[in-house]
Amino acid sequence: MSAEALPARAAAPPARLQLTLWHYMSLLILMLFGLFLVYPLWGVLRNAVYDDSGALSSVYFVKFFANPYYFGTILNSLVVSGATTIVSLLVGVPFSYFYTYYELRGARMLFIGAVLSIMSAPFIGAYAWILLLGRNGLITNFIQSISPIDVPSIYGFSGIVLVLTLKMFPLISIFMNSAFRNIDSSLLEAAALMGSTGVKRVIDVMLRLTIPTLLAASLLVFMRSFADFGTPLLIGQGFRTFTVELYNQYLGEIGQNHNFAAAIGIVGLVVTGALFLLQKYVAGKFRFTLRASRPIPKKKPRGIGGMFIYAYMYGLIGLALLPQIYIFYLSFRNNTQTIFKPGFSLGSYQSAWDHLLVRATINTLEYAALSMLIIIAISVVLSYLVVRRPNVLNNTLDTLSMIPYILPGAVIAIGLVIAFNGPPLAISGTAAILIIAYVVRRMPYTIRSASATLMQISPSLEEAARSLGSSRFHSFVHVTLPMMSRGIRSGAVISFVMVVIEFSAGIILYNNKTITLTMAAYVAISRGSYGMAAAFASILSVLTALVLLVYLAITKEEEVTV
Repeated sequence: MSAEALPARAAAPPARLQLTLWHYMSLLILMLFGLFLVYPLWGVLRNAVYDDSGALSSVYFVKFFANPYYFGTILNSLVVSGATTIVSLLVGVPFSYFYTYYELRGARMLFIGAVLSIMSAPFIGAYAWILLLGRNGLITNFIQSISPIDVPSIYGFSGIVLVLTLKMFPLISIFMNSAFRNIDSSLLEAAALMGSTGVKRVIDVMLRLTIPTLLAASLLVFMRSFADFGTPLLIGQGFRTFTVELYNQYLGEIGQNHNFAAAIGIVGLVVTGALFLLQKYVAGKFRFTLRASRPIPKKKPRGIGGMFIYAYMYGLIGLALLPQIYIFYLSFRNNTQTIFKPGFSLGSYQSAWDHLLVRATINTLEYAALSMLIIIAISVVLSYLVVRRPNVLNNTLDTLSMIPYILPGAVIAIGLVIAFNGPPLAISGTAAILIIAYVVRRMPYTIRSASATLMQISPSLEEAARSLGSSRFHSFVHVTLPMMSRGIRSGAVISFVMVVIEFSAGIILYNNKTITLTMAAYVAISRGSYGMAAAFASILSVLTALVLLVYLAITKEEEVTV
């Protein structure tokens, strides 16, 4: 039979992509990110590159970089963040070393104190230090009454670094605790045989082995310091930072320039994005995994060295918690709004009760609970998609989810106002826009925590469930999800507390109906009602402490991963 006589084969139909539930989940999350993250940021960019007449222009960026005052705010933020990161490393690494390698009495309380200092509202520490070390502060007056020594000012650069360091150094410690525990004792024994002992061994061996963790912790401290708004607002005075200038341009009493504020926000986004990518690049050069088969045994602190360790650990935690303790004490002092008087009463709490305490507390708990539920739902699904079903779309979603990690809250808030201040979705001024801002801002914590936990769970467990007739979704819900619960819980409690103390986004988005405890405390401070501010701040601190303690009691966890 000739070749021409052979029947022609029909062309095979192109393979059709079969969409599963997970594909629809990916598309749904993409739509949500597009609507509530990308679209608002696009609005910020659009406002930054159009002038008042609606023409495309770079006038606002030229204004920023041409004026040393405005450009200096970015430099000031970089200097403050860099100094805070360095001092936090110098303070936090020894704290973690002593905590990990010594049997300390009250170690659990030390850890809880460290976490509580992280989870305090960002401006409460600044407010308390003004009352302690301000021009008429308690410590300032005491020192001046017994000696001619001039107390250094709490205001300006040094004060900002002090307040931020006492709040941020526990982040370094919490990260380094895990890294130090994963160092095998055989490595230290080998170093000792080669003549490396004492402090030299710590620097040459232990710190080098923990470089990836040091870089990750340093980035987190740097980003949080860079984005902090409350501390430089209250004690910066002449030392103006990027976040304070952004707020003044958007909501300032002297004059508002929303387009210029948007341009400042874009500059901040570019700077933080570049630093994030630089950290990722440097961290990639030191990528390795530590796992201790023989953990380093703990020692008992003895002698003068032991006394120094206890003094260092408890002294540092005492300083970190001093602002909250002092605010709590002041909340019970008699006061006439602006002046605290001798004697104690519940007058400050009565004033707070008369000024929206109930509404602020209910709003705080409702918004935090709703935000946490949404964060958990999205984070669990997204972490599963990224870890178990990696593809271009899911990897893109993972990248998008990390953008809020490097964004100052004010930039996100401004973007949401621009995007949703009118039809078709006019939610500006409502509780919905606050919850959206909270979810966008705090979701990266739970996503990272859930993803890290899922990576440690073998896919073979799901495969075994499917071989017994279980569907992918059923095996995910009944096999994988319960095993992810530890990471989900840890990320969720961090997200909950971070929502409770959220300030930089809330100050732009809140109103009298949606006021929270954080904003109520700030409003009281700005109006000079110091007793009422102390009452609001104390309730906020007690609430965060209760959340943490209940979490530790229920889960029986020894630590919380931040």
